[in-house]
Amino acid sequence: MGAGTGSGRGQLFLRSLLFLLLAGPPARGQLRYAVPEELEHGAFVANLGEDLGLDVSTLSARRFRIVSRAGARQHLEVNLENGILFVNERIDREEEVCEAGGTCLLHLQLLVESPLELYRVEVEVLDINDHAPTFPWQEYVLEVAESAVLGARFPLESAQDPDVGTNSVHTYRLSPNGFFSLEVQTRSDASKFAELVLERALDREQQRVHRVLLTALDGGVPERSGTAHILVTVLDANDNVPAFDQPSYGVSLPEDAPAGTLVIQLNATDLDEGPNGEIEYSFSGHAPPRVRELFHVEPRSGQVLLKGRLDYERASLHELYVQAKDRGPSAVAVHCRVLVHLLDVNDNAPEVTLTSVSTPVLEDAPPGTVIAVISVLDRDSGDNGRVSCEVSPNVPFELRSSFRNYYTLVTTQALDREVVPEYNVSITARDMGSPALLTRSTLTIPVSDVNDNAPRFLQPSYSVYVMENNAPGASICSVSALDPDCQQNAYLSYSIADGHIHGMPVGTYVSINSDSGHMYALRSLDYEQIRSFQIQVQAQDAGFPPLSANVTVHIFVLDQNDNAPVIVSPMPRNGSVATELVPRSARPGYLVGTVSAVDADAGLNSRLSYQLLQATDFTLFSVAPDTGELRTLRSFLEQDASRQQLVVQVRDGGQPALSATMSLLLSVVETMPQTLSDFSEFSLPPEVSSSSPLTLYLLVSLGSISFTFLLAILILTAIRCRGERRSRQGDSCSPPRCHCCPRSRPSSDGLKTSNLTAQPPAGTTAATCLDVPAGGPPGYCYKVCLGPESAQSDFMFLKPCSPPRNNEKDPGKRSRPEQHLQVSKEAKQPNTDWLPPGTQRPALKRY
Repeated sequence: MGAGTGSGRGQLFLRSLLFLLLAGPPARGQLRYAVPEELEHGAFVANLGEDLGLDVSTLSARRFRIVSRAGARQHLEVNLENGILFVNERIDREEEVCEAGGTCLLHLQLLVESPLELYRVEVEVLDINDHAPTFPWQEYVLEVAESAVLGARFPLESAQDPDVGTNSVHTYRLSPNGFFSLEVQTRSDASKFAELVLERALDREQQRVHRVLLTALDGGVPERSGTAHILVTVLDANDNVPAFDQPSYGVSLPEDAPAGTLVIQLNATDLDEGPNGEIEYSFSGHAPPRVRELFHVEPRSGQVLLKGRLDYERASLHELYVQAKDRGPSAVAVHCRVLVHLLDVNDNAPEVTLTSVSTPVLEDAPPGTVIAVISVLDRDSGDNGRVSCEVSPNVPFELRSSFRNYYTLVTTQALDREVVPEYNVSITARDMGSPALLTRSTLTIPVSDVNDNAPRFLQPSYSVYVMENNAPGASICSVSALDPDCQQNAYLSYSIADGHIHGMPVGTYVSINSDSGHMYALRSLDYEQIRSFQIQVQAQDAGFPPLSANVTVHIFVLDQNDNAPVIVSPMPRNGSVATELVPRSARPGYLVGTVSAVDADAGLNSRLSYQLLQATDFTLFSVAPDTGELRTLRSFLEQDASRQQLVVQVRDGGQPALSATMSLLLSVVETMPQTLSDFSEFSLPPEVSSSSPLTLYLLVSLGSISFTFLLAILILTAIRCRGERRSRQGDSCSPPRCHCCPRSRPSSDGLKTSNLTAQPPAGTTAATCLDVPAGGPPGYCYKVCLGPESAQSDFMFLKPCSPPRNNEKDPGKRSRPEQHLQVSKEAKQPNTDWLPPGTQRPALKRY
């Protein structure tokens, strides 16, 4: 047992030594090594890491491997720890690797990823003398006529040795005898065969059988041999042997020839007659089984027919040995060689092997990124084995040739997953044969997402209308954005940008669901406090880095009829009833006074209408529905009561409508007092609480109006007096600072004051008007008009003389309602500057 082990180790040492002696330096452009066959598993072949200049510590991480065809045996393998190429399984050169003789090469394709590198390595499998020569039979029976002449040659069946080169059959030896010698011949392919030469005449009567030993020796070290016994039977003379036309024949045959095809017609002649001249053809004894499977020899005709299916890729040449022997006694067989050369036919489609390197590919991968390595193999030869490769059109990929039959698939332009999330790339390999054969293989390349798209809202801006007095926590709207990216790059969260509304953080007004985009009102909104505001909503994805988009949401508060009208004029005195004086001499249409009211709502909710609910005599007074002017319908009669009780209702246009009422006590007097009414004694109606900020504003406004009205009267008196003086001097009325001049000169009697009434003489329609700056906010003025038939002063809100500033820009600075009072005295036509039909009344806002 120990001796056997030592002998095995010694033989392995000799093989390794032989390998080192035969392995030369690698060829330029690729590496080439040599390894003897029959080495055991783990035998050293080469240090690829050192020869290729690779860092052995990174071989495993870079996936260093041998790329082989599917189903092929892996005779060699690479150790990723040290980069050594070693024998993975025993290599039998004759049976597994190389069927025919000649140089036997193993072609290795080495692939290294990250970055991609390809290497081509050739390993020559060296033959060792592991086979001894063998003869087809252990005993040859040779019949020789006793009449055979000296020097007659008798070809012997050659011995076969699967080894090549010097390890194949080198020579033959014949055991010593007195009749025969051996002559060794060399064929054109350097193979050896032996001929038995008759050296001494035979005499059947002296010796009928001769036995000699034939030995075949190879040229290996150590030398191996094989033996066969030759039994020579001496026969009576058959003087002539068959003869072929030529010793060797050559024929070409396409590899796709069908069974039954005539390969060659052999012809041998024999000068004898009868059975001695009848020839039979057959394969020689050492014809290999493969030849017998493919070909058939007709014994009588000498036709060689195709029997099996040829394959040029397996063997391009077949050598047939055919013998011819007559049927006479002591027949001697003669041999000829038929060389069948196969013509390649394009019967093998290209084979495409895809090795994925980087899938999926990022959509922001730069052009030139390697996606896959593709190897193409065609087993045919010549043009039939030359292959071109191409990819399907209209895809952002191309093939680049690395070296023979290897390509890399790379990107040609930037990818966009949102446009094409996946590519099915068809790779077509086509050979140059006629007709050409092709193979298509499809590689699916998914594109992975990159956060390169910001969210996009469905609308450029949102307008939301919310009814005031809404319930806190109610949903008011929903915003939505889209992100064409996928997975976390498309997951959106919504938020409201920081800001302030009327000095309060926007977060106290509205909130938003970060997932759904639903917005909720956190407080009840009041149209009279805030009519509109806007917020910025942001949608941000979950990518890295995150991308976002903003949209403006305009929120408009809709008015609700939640404020009843408030009567501001006339104000009740010392109670809940307002009192006025009416001269008994008042004519029909006489303006008793004007009921004025305000409504904090807007639109139809603030459009007011007046009506007379109760009256002592409905035939005596009427109220204008739009202006609230109280006028007489007829002249007073003696039987009319001197005290008239009226109830006036002010009603807004909301649904449902809200209203307010006031009681008015009219005293019919014979003569009007000569002093102006003291408006400073007006008190607020009981509907307005003294604790409300509106009370303070109304008091300030009424005080300012009273002061302004008195100032206007004084200025008007001075202007009229000055005008009279100028008229006496012949001057026209053209005061440079007078905003309104009288249309006709009043009588010299001056103004007859009767409770704010300046009455010109009968028959005149003069009206004295003056624009007086108010003491309130700048940019507003009050118009004072004295009509000839007015018995009371009328205070009404005016529109500003100049365009008002937009208080909405700074709603936090509004501290008082926009109230403007107008004092008018007109004779017959009511003042419609305050409430023209279809227009919105100024809003009295609450704070």
